[in-house]
Amino acid sequence: MTTTTAAANPLRLYQRVAADIGQAIADGRHQPGQRLASERDLAEAFGVSRPTIRRAVIALEMRGLLEARQGSGVYVRAGGQSPPPRDLDIGAFDQAEARRLFEGEAAALAATLITDEELAYLETLVAEMNSEKSTKEQSELADRQFHITIAQATRNSAIVRVVENTWDLRYKSRLCMQMLEKARHVRKRPLNDEHQDIIESLRTRDPKAARAAMQIHLGGLIENLLLTAELEAMEQTRERLASKREEIALRAASAAK
Repeated sequence: MTTTTAAANPLRLYQRVAADIGQAIADGRHQPGQRLASERDLAEAFGVSRPTIRRAVIALEMRGLLEARQGSGVYVRAGGQSPPPRDLDIGAFDQAEARRLFEGEAAALAATLITDEELAYLETLVAEMNSEKSTKEQSELADRQFHITIAQATRNSAIVRVVENTWDLRYKSRLCMQMLEKARHVRKRPLNDEHQDIIESLRTRDPKAARAAMQIHLGGLIENLLLTAELEAMEQTRERLASKREEIALRAASAAK
């Protein structure tokens, strides 16, 4: 296992860790169904922080290589991809609504406690999300870290765990992932504008403003999901009508013979 120096950019460190673990899976050093070492042990082995390990694991979950099982640990997925358990097939609407509820209150509390250093870190994460050099995976993980950092600013570990778990439901539900991916393409307002509004509300140390900014941001996600569902329904209707039109045309042609 390759040791990674903790002095490197934390936004990129997870990529090195993920690459090493991914290579170990490809080489057969980690077998399908095998449970990985604990987060703490992996952090010590790689010489990085536990959040860096967590981000690497999430990146590998997104690629279908690992599966986190609640209360059990992280396992190598058999065959690269495996369907999620039925009880974790959470819909995107439910996940987004839960996030709006929990993260709105987390932002309100964070506004009274967040430090200037944390605000500066949020700025770097927004830059990471919107950098042309960032891959889709890097952007999404920076987005996740943005919301987790706000939860951490509450100084309440239970709130952090709730926000982490609610966010990560998307990686355990293929249905949720598919819907969220489609919704990315219908967003009207740039995400960096919404995230910047959240930062500015936190900077004012105004709980009401912070709650509103977060709820507007996640409310926008819900609106995008609704629009996506509407567009899908319209497309399905068009397909049914096209099929019916073709059927009628075939009957008419047959009757004319």
